[in-house]
Amino acid sequence: MHFHNFPAFKKPLLTAMLSVGLAGASAAVQAEEQQLLIGSTSTSSSQYGYFVAISQIINQEVPEVSTSVVETGATVDNLRRILRDQVDMGLVTTNVGYHAYAGEGEFSDRKVDNRLLWVYSNAPQNVVVREDAGVESMADLDGMRLNPGITGSATEATTLSVMETLGIAPNYVRGSTTDVVAGVKDNRMAGYVKSGVGSKLDGSSLDISTFTPIEVLSLSDEQADTLREQMPDISVVNIPAGAADGIPAYTTWSFGLAVHSSPNLDEETAYQIVKAIMENPGPQVSALANLADVDMAELTLNSGTVPFHPGAARYFEEQGYEIPETLQPVE
Repeated sequence: MHFHNFPAFKKPLLTAMLSVGLAGASAAVQAEEQQLLIGSTSTSSSQYGYFVAISQIINQEVPEVSTSVVETGATVDNLRRILRDQVDMGLVTTNVGYHAYAGEGEFSDRKVDNRLLWVYSNAPQNVVVREDAGVESMADLDGMRLNPGITGSATEATTLSVMETLGIAPNYVRGSTTDVVAGVKDNRMAGYVKSGVGSKLDGSSLDISTFTPIEVLSLSDEQADTLREQMPDISVVNIPAGAADGIPAYTTWSFGLAVHSSPNLDEETAYQIVKAIMENPGPQVSALANLADVDMAELTLNSGTVPFHPGAARYFEEQGYEIPETLQPVE
């Protein structure tokens, strides 16, 4: 066997292998630059399905970007992960996002710089009371037995702040949703505060209404103005008539369910992501039916609480929207 010709073949083969290797390395670097992680919530939550849907939209519509959804402990966990660069963007309720940005509450020891991409849903906080409780207005809740929201929830924390800001002191009763629904049905408490589903009451409130007539309390104009001035972490919303059968229009406080990002997210990438989400509503409505009635751009501009990511701001400006002072991007 003769091997004297082997060196003649060695060089082109080596060159080919090197070029394949370099191309592979280049592709790997490119992929690494565009691999984004999205923090969501528990897989048992209906919100998790929304994040799967937006991940698919981004992967289909935004060139050279690949996203993966990470199951997390929701808002506070996502903000901590944004701080540690463990996720690039994620589910953040607008009120807690504001606390993190401003360094308030549980973030007083360490601010988290997080930027607004979009708000996808409102969570109106409905004060649901028995019709026979003798409570006609928010002020009448003074001294009344009221559940402020499930223990440890954003609803509970926000209710306590709202009532304190309005100078109202209910007699708070704590408990799980099951306990509270039973308590209202049995007339052991006047009512409770519960997040709505878009502009409708949630299932537990409808459950109570099958046993006893209910009312939803409305903020007065003066109370609404007080909250707008003194609680920038929440928004005041007008809910049209029909939140449930026989419920007239009312005004209440709300926070938004939003997607916030790290300030380190590339501006062009943020722009392309927001554009893809705003222009592809179909899969989002399939994931969360109540989004069918939502104008997401208007909701974002009305309910956002932290400055826009510059890439998101660029998209909204291009569409002709005026960005409020509080949402203007900052360095």
